Amino acid sequence: MTTIELTTQQIKKAGVIAILRGNFTLEDMLSLGNALLSGGVAVMEVTLNSPAALTSLPLLRKYFGGSMLVGAGTVRDVESARLAIAAGAQFLVSPNFDPDSVRYSLAMDVLHLPGVLTPTEAQAAFAAGCRMLKLFPCEAFGPAYLKALRAPLDDIDFVPTGGVSLENIAAYARAGAAAVGLGSSLVTGPSQPVAESAARAGALKLAWEAACNGE
Repeated sequence: MTTIELTTQQIKKAGVIAILRGNFTLEDMLSLGNALLSGGVAVMEVTLNSPAALTSLPLLRKYFGGSMLVGAGTVRDVESARLAIAAGAQFLVSPNFDPDSVRYSLAMDVLHLPGVLTPTEAQAAFAAGCRMLKLFPCEAFGPAYLKALRAPLDDIDFVPTGGVSLENIAAYARAGAAAVGLGSSLVTGPSQPVAESAARAGALKLAWEAACNGE
């Protein structure tokens, strides 16, 4: 089994991806990571438009070891992909579909989730070798759009991102999401209290698992 396949399995098993975007220090990320883990969320995406992203990635990998999957987000081009992978990112997430960066990631055996919205974009990314895609932005469309999209594209794993919250996470699970990405609905910022981070993570994880189990 390839590293891409293993990482895909880990994300699908986890269900919830915590997205860190903003002026987080390494200490903030470590504290938040521990809080997320205590709430059952074991996947963290650090966006490259956060000031400390590239310097923090190798240290986050070393600190969390096998307990937390650490990836890079907002990977918009091949140079960003190269830098993120060199820094230790275990997966990449993009707001767009850039064929060059996808080719690079595949050659490096690193999972890359390009951002898509339409069936045409999804099929183009799938044809390029991506089996797991970021559905973005999904606020204006919601779970019903995901369900409609999956009808003809049921061999693609979609990860809705943007607008996912505790109120609708179960609906996304029932619509067939492979996982979901959450930013401010889970992580409000560096000053968010540890106890609040853990509570939000726990509530979201519980709601996700309950919906996946048909409850």
